[in-house]
Amino acid sequence: MACGDHIMVKRWGGIYYHHGIDMGDGTVIHFSGEPFHRRNARVLRCSLEDFLKGGVKIVVQYDSAVDVLSASETTQRAVDLLEQTGYSLFRKNCEHFATYCKTGKPASEQVTFYMRAGAMVMLAGAALAGAAVGAKILGKGRAPRA
Repeated sequence: MACGDHIMVKRWGGIYYHHGIDMGDGTVIHFSGEPFHRRNARVLRCSLEDFLKGGVKIVVQYDSAVDVLSASETTQRAVDLLEQTGYSLFRKNCEHFATYCKTGKPASEQVTFYMRAGAMVMLAGAALAGAAVGAKILGKGRAPRA
């Protein structure tokens, strides 16, 4: 066990990752709210086995340009947040929690990725709709066939 590690595990076949802080004693502190289980979501401590639910532990590696807190600071932040509630998929999820504990700044690369992907899909849809409307308008301006 690496005390203070930001860890994650794949969920739903890798559609998303669940994040937590490895406490170094076989337990993990994490924000229990996952996308469809928000009602009773809170920061809690559980066994590593319960956190992984049969998945494989992945240690999050931070870029050297990112300042990370010491293991003791990281774990103390996690302990201080135990029982906190207020889960929000877009503003306060398990990744925001773990990143905050490790760096002091809440962030979620997953949320950023999915929001960008959604924006790209919307732009592509708008472009296709515009092209379809343009083709229909241009088609009406043709001379009748003989």
